Amino acid sequence: MDLGERRVGVALSDSDRMMSTPYSTIQRVGDRGVEHGEILDLVSEFAVTTIVVGMPLSLDGSNQGAARTVQSEVKGLRKRLAKEGLKVEVDTIDERFTTVTANQQLQMANVPESKRRAMVDQVAASILLQAWLDRSRP
Repeated sequence: MDLGERRVGVALSDSDRMMSTPYSTIQRVGDRGVEHGEILDLVSEFAVTTIVVGMPLSLDGSNQGAARTVQSEVKGLRKRLAKEGLKVEVDTIDERFTTVTANQQLQMANVPESKRRAMVDQVAASILLQAWLDRSRP
């Protein structure tokens, strides 16, 4: 997942954990409970065992404002999963440049700019999930 201020980009992997695919975008409504409820719905629907969240580190790799906000949300999501009795791991991965890369990929695919804005978050989520999948392979 790419946890943005206005949207949450969601990507899913195949059951063999080989390939990620952009899936959807969750619109932020200003209520983490509602937003996390939508995430839990996806967890149940797709039998998710691991949630991978992009960590927006600063260019120097440090945890600054945005990364601290995401860390706080990850903590809240873990609590919500535990409260619901869901045994789902939540892992993080460096997401620096994923949105830029996603925009470039969409532009190279000739996706019109008006549609790009709606797709960029889920494509960014797919890029970071694929990086996590590649890193996790033996």
